Amino acid sequence: LMHIRIGYPDSASEHEILAIARGEAAGETGETGVKITQDEIFAARAAALDIHVSPALETYIIALVQATRRPEVWDATLAGSVAWGASPRGTIALDRCARVHALMRGADYAAPSDVQAVVHDVLRHRVIPTFEAEADGLTSDGLIDRLLDLVPVT
Repeated sequence: LMHIRIGYPDSASEHEILAIARGEAAGETGETGVKITQDEIFAARAAALDIHVSPALETYIIALVQATRRPEVWDATLAGSVAWGASPRGTIALDRCARVHALMRGADYAAPSDVQAVVHDVLRHRVIPTFEAEADGLTSDGLIDRLLDLVPVT
């Protein structure tokens, strides 16, 4: 669903990771901090699906994903820069993740800012630049940045 970039842990966190790994290897189960039930997970999923997405925002989501397939429609200099664009599954993932982002900020509707907040994590592994584009320094994130600049919020 998402490809999230996570940096390396600090020293204290890495000590904790090492202690947990040693404990697991020794058969210790340890205490988990937060426990969540299956019903709570299903309720959260339902709450996310209840977040309103306007027809205009839906159009924006679709336009962003389609722009990954044919970026030259938005900027002729991007012609030949994409080997693979995002599929309709990318559209579905962007819609769902924008809804969850809206839910997490306490809103009952998704806004363009919710889409923009999650678009890199949702699409970066779904958009593959051509070898030539990569040789010129264009990354998936760079292409997504450019498309965010080009595709208007509807």
